[in-house]
Amino acid sequence: MVGITSWRCCIITDKIRVNEKIRGKEFRIISSTGEQLGVMTSNEALEIAKQEGLDLVEIAANAKPPVCKIMNFGKYRYEQTRKAKEAKKNQKQTVVKEVKVTARIDSHDLETKMSQIERFLAKENKVKVTLVLFGRERMHPTLGVDTLDEVAERFAEIAEADKKYNEKQKHIILTPKKQG
Repeated sequence: MVGITSWRCCIITDKIRVNEKIRGKEFRIISSTGEQLGVMTSNEALEIAKQEGLDLVEIAANAKPPVCKIMNFGKYRYEQTRKAKEAKKNQKQTVVKEVKVTARIDSHDLETKMSQIERFLAKENKVKVTLVLFGRERMHPTLGVDTLDEVAERFAEIAEADKKYNEKQKHIILTPKKQG
């Protein structure tokens, strides 16, 4: 074995074991070309991997016997991170914007809040409209609940309202309806 200057032995993540970090007696080995080499000990498989200048990577640890593949681990890890980034790119982040109203809100202020909510819903964000009660207002929460109901009624056509009127917190969550 005079041509190989260094041999890699490492655990990149807790889930993937590589080379000497693979535990067990017998493994089902898959070659770098994809053909099955059969069941053999880890030392035999490591020897084959060293001859090819590649790594022995544990693919299915829970199988009976565990499955290992001879491959370039750096290239495998790169492809896995690329797939993860691609999957993350295709995901849509849901943003929840919060608008607070009071029981004694003025009609003009409420209109300003409504236009703000309309902008958020146009951008397909969820909107949480929270009722803030001060002092004695807590004794008469129905005054503020009427304001929340008015907001829910106004946006009934473009958003679904999920009302949550608990003892301490009163809010509605407006979710934009799907277009199409």
